[in-house]
Amino acid sequence: MEASTKPTNTNIGRKIGRIRELRGIKQETLASELGVSQQSVSRMEQSDFLEDDVLEKIAKVLGVTADAIKNFSEEAVFNYFNNFHDNSSGDFRHHCTFNTLDKIVELYDEKVALLERLLQSEREKNELLKK
Repeated sequence: MEASTKPTNTNIGRKIGRIRELRGIKQETLASELGVSQQSVSRMEQSDFLEDDVLEKIAKVLGVTADAIKNFSEEAVFNYFNNFHDNSSGDFRHHCTFNTLDKIVELYDEKVALLERLLQSEREKNELLKK
């Protein structure tokens, strides 16, 4: 493949896997939301490239943008959190730019919403099986 046509989302599977882990989402949950098997998610996470439409679906489930996945950098994540402590006088709390309690509530609400979607999906599957 020529350099000019080389996909920009190389090593995308590892990025997806790491974001999924950081978000606290299991492969099984991601698979259920995508309507695929856990093995399919595992294969995706081992892929160097995914089609843009697949990447968009995954991004939506993970609660990020496709660009965020493409540009994800483990180093950037660590730098972000390390900078809370850098240039401080030993007390990094004054560098925090968000209310941690609000963030916990936000993450909890996201988990609840995800579980509600999974439960609704299971209910719909059960209704289809009954018919």
